[in-house]
Amino acid sequence: MKVSKTKTRVRKIGNSLGIVLSKELIDQLNVQEGDELFWVVTPDGVHLTPDDSDFEAVVLSNRDYIRRHRNALEDLAE
Repeated sequence: MKVSKTKTRVRKIGNSLGIVLSKELIDQLNVQEGDELFWVVTPDGVHLTPDDSDFEAVVLSNRDYIRRHRNALEDLAE
């Protein structure tokens, strides 16, 4: 997998903030206007992917597991 770094500026869009995706990133993600993107914060940064229900289900399941077992996980981390 090719790793590349590109800057983008955060811009005000109405009452929100947004970013503009470069053509290179749009091509790499294989998305077009109206498509949904899914993002998750990881220890390495933010992972951005085209909407993928399987990926989303795994992330949501893991979040639920961590929420339910937070105390045990914190004990194991010590």
